Amino acid sequence: MQNKGLVKIFALLFGLVSIYQLSFTFITNKIENDAKTYAVSQVPESAEGGDIEKIADARSLVEKTYLDSIDRNEPINFGFTEFTYSEAKEKELNKGLDLKGGINVILQISVRDILSGLANNTENETFKKALDRADELQKDAQEDYVESFFRAFDELKPAGLKLADPSIFYTASLQDELKNETFNTPDDVVQNVIRRKVDQSVVSAKEVLNKRIDQFGVTQPNIQRLGTSGRILIELPGAKDVIRIEKLLQTTAELEFWKTNNNNTALLQYLLAANEKLKTLPKFAPKKTAESEDQDVDALTTSTEEDSLNVVNPLFDKIVPIQGAGRTGGVIATAKEDDRKEVLELLANPVLKQVLPAELRTVRFAFGKNVSPQGRIDLYALKGKRKGKDATPQMKGDVVDAAAQSFANDGKPNVTMQMNGIGAKQWEKLTGEVHEENGNIAVVLDNIVYSAPSVTTGAISGGNTEISGQFSIDEAQDLANVLRAGKLPAQAEILQSEIVGPSLGQEAIDSGLMSFLIALALVLVWMVFYYGRAGLFADVALAFNILLIFGVLANLGAVLTLPGIAGIVLTIGMSVDANVLLFERVREELAKGRTLQESISHAFSWKGAMSSIFDANITTGLTALILFLFGTGPIKGFATTLLIGIATSLFTAIFITRLLIDWYVAKGKILAFSTGATKNLFRSMKVDFLKKRKIAYIISGIIIAIGLWSITLGSGLNQGVDFVGGRSYQVRFDKTVSPQDVKKSLQNEFVDGENAVSLEVKTFGEDNQLKITTNYKVNETGTEVDDDIKKKLHEGLSSYLPADMEYSKFVDGAEGKKVGIMKSIKVGPTIADDIKKASFWAVLGSLVVVFLYILLRFRRWQFSLGAVAAVFHDVLIVLGIFSLAWKYLPFTMEINQAFIAAILTVIGYSLNDTVVVFDRIREFMNENANWKFSKVVNSALNSTLSRTLNTSLTTLVVLLAIFIFGGESIRGFMFALIIGVIVGTYSSMFIATPIMYDTIKKGDVNKGLEEEVKA
Repeated sequence: MQNKGLVKIFALLFGLVSIYQLSFTFITNKIENDAKTYAVSQVPESAEGGDIEKIADARSLVEKTYLDSIDRNEPINFGFTEFTYSEAKEKELNKGLDLKGGINVILQISVRDILSGLANNTENETFKKALDRADELQKDAQEDYVESFFRAFDELKPAGLKLADPSIFYTASLQDELKNETFNTPDDVVQNVIRRKVDQSVVSAKEVLNKRIDQFGVTQPNIQRLGTSGRILIELPGAKDVIRIEKLLQTTAELEFWKTNNNNTALLQYLLAANEKLKTLPKFAPKKTAESEDQDVDALTTSTEEDSLNVVNPLFDKIVPIQGAGRTGGVIATAKEDDRKEVLELLANPVLKQVLPAELRTVRFAFGKNVSPQGRIDLYALKGKRKGKDATPQMKGDVVDAAAQSFANDGKPNVTMQMNGIGAKQWEKLTGEVHEENGNIAVVLDNIVYSAPSVTTGAISGGNTEISGQFSIDEAQDLANVLRAGKLPAQAEILQSEIVGPSLGQEAIDSGLMSFLIALALVLVWMVFYYGRAGLFADVALAFNILLIFGVLANLGAVLTLPGIAGIVLTIGMSVDANVLLFERVREELAKGRTLQESISHAFSWKGAMSSIFDANITTGLTALILFLFGTGPIKGFATTLLIGIATSLFTAIFITRLLIDWYVAKGKILAFSTGATKNLFRSMKVDFLKKRKIAYIISGIIIAIGLWSITLGSGLNQGVDFVGGRSYQVRFDKTVSPQDVKKSLQNEFVDGENAVSLEVKTFGEDNQLKITTNYKVNETGTEVDDDIKKKLHEGLSSYLPADMEYSKFVDGAEGKKVGIMKSIKVGPTIADDIKKASFWAVLGSLVVVFLYILLRFRRWQFSLGAVAAVFHDVLIVLGIFSLAWKYLPFTMEINQAFIAAILTVIGYSLNDTVVVFDRIREFMNENANWKFSKVVNSALNSTLSRTLNTSLTTLVVLLAIFIFGGESIRGFMFALIIGVIVGTYSSMFIATPIMYDTIKKGDVNKGLEEEVKA
């Protein structure tokens, strides 16, 4: 090998850099473990009255104080440089949610709201219909929402209507952007302006979210925009207060100041009139008895006593008006907390405009923030300014310069605000008017009244004010946070979320580490058993390879996930393949009579094993690259480690193993590349593979046919929430529970009118843990909906939970949690559809890329056809087995993103095997021009049989170790890989090669092949 010195220097530097990068991880882990130990010593189990939740909170505070002290006072000294704890934390190996716990969400910034805002919330019918049509188009479209809107507008617009019409986008705020004095600007020009404005709004939303999260104090957050859409990915490892963070992310922070409407008489009369008007709507018509329906039309006009009992009061069945002295601060009624959405919908019904008196044209209704012990909430009547047909607030919150959490005179938390110069003048004027009117100012945030104080001392100058509202300290801090960060330009909805408790994360680390160590030990022992001292050199290279993988991950700032650990462990099995190819080639050359040095040199040459090694790794790398491009979250982590592993394993196998072998041989020692037990194993094999191909075709055909029947007519496929949408909860109990009994209990809770609700309850791992999946209210979003579903889940499971398991403990993310929701996943139907389409294109794309690569390398389409047919065969068999077995095997076998990752990995692995065989066929064709093609093919298959079985066995051992010890969440993923490796090994010998052989035509290879075709 040339340039050995350069390789040694590079390997040394590469290793030292990896060790340096990983040292930050070890240092921060030690500091954090010291902090935990110190916290336990300061807050023993007997503290806080034994309350587990309070103990966890107290320890968390002590840990934070300890780490802050270390960060300030004790720098980390590397000898040549110093780092603080926080600086080291930024450089450590990032752990993903499944290893650390936390929250991962995809937020959708409403482009519809942005477009409406740019059009000044126009009432133009074509514009509104185009928005509705765009909503429909988005269900199947791959384009961004704004493009769907433009397409819908073109379909619906009447002749002559342009986007620059004054009733649409030719507004005061966009005139300068359009750079045109008239409203005849061409649509394509307006479209470019709108695209830019929408893009600016989404970027602004990302910046606002960045500020909110930075002030929340989450370490190593990941916030990124997904493509050009309005979607933003947010990963917050280690975050525990799930409900608090979800509200923080979705709060628009639209701060407004309204006067309260104190016209008691007019408001009460309006509510009475509104109630009567709503009765005329068909949905509130009195119910008819069977007897009354049999009577003639005239009889129907006569009210019966039974009819009168069935009459509903649409409004007054939901609210209780407050009259006289009991009415203060703009509160006109109370309602149950669960009814507030319906009450606001009733009061916003357009039919009520017919009974709305002139003096109430600027009225707006909103509920307060606080809920009484009886579960009731105040309804406020607000008085705004008239702007066109709408009522607008007296002031908006964009005049607020600063906000901070403080304490009121009574010691309760509140939020103080400082307004800018313009806001200070507006505030002085508004407070003066309210003082004269003896009224109140309602402080409204995102349509919720936080407080409605009176003004007792006259106009307030200076622009200082405060918001009170019975806050906890956390609530006041979060409110100040969002006010400082500013409002989002549009509503944000959580399309997809994954929440993992820290306890589950620690369990994943433990199980992942165990599977890693067991798999590594098995591979190391096997290599020494099979190849003797040469296997020991391969083990050294493998250990160095692992160091490099972790070092590169840390250096790139990549996130290590549980599938990522699986990718590393799988790389251990697959990286052995390069050494196996090299060692097997050395053995072949030795058997031909070459010297040891000649055999080594030939094996490490392009004519030896290097061609097969590169082809096999490139095909696997191409599928991993597609997986990286199309995958998200943990699956992208799996692809990342696989790609890094392929690159580092090539380096270590080709250079490090060679350096060790050359060093040993240079000392004059003999290297056998085998042991006594394996010296003649798989030598002189003469299996006629082609003669058995028709039997293989029949067997494969039967298996595929059974699988297709099961998929289409039988059990089907168990699609996960990734593909169909819904919510899934991993719930742990303190005792064994029956899935059937739990399902019966939950069916009484998850009832959604006439809409069908699917509910699946399965044991997940141990008998005290369930996976509960439902599509209940799958189309509804918002923290209120999520809270409502979790409350129903808690209520339905109450008889199976400990008696003291309150809702807050059931859903929280406390450290050391043993009972309650351990993990939850939510996927909206829109993004589920996108995931399904992306998965389809990922698999199809990988097949096309592989076909083209093999065509390029082997210059014959028959080789490509054989390889792709074998891969297609493998995928169908894995799908069929999942369809047949998902109802019966004791672990989750869902078709989800992880399964697609497994399928793509199977594609890569299967091709790895196939390409090695094809390389040997090509080599034998060139070396033995007079052989019949059947002899070429059989000889190539027999000569690579040792490598094929050796690599497959090693990989299977690794996969089995992860399957058994790697944890429940990854078991289905591993099962798919195990089946794929077995089927892929079989198909490379009995499907890919025979199909290639059967489709080769006359004259394509050589004279010997031509003679055989004639025969």
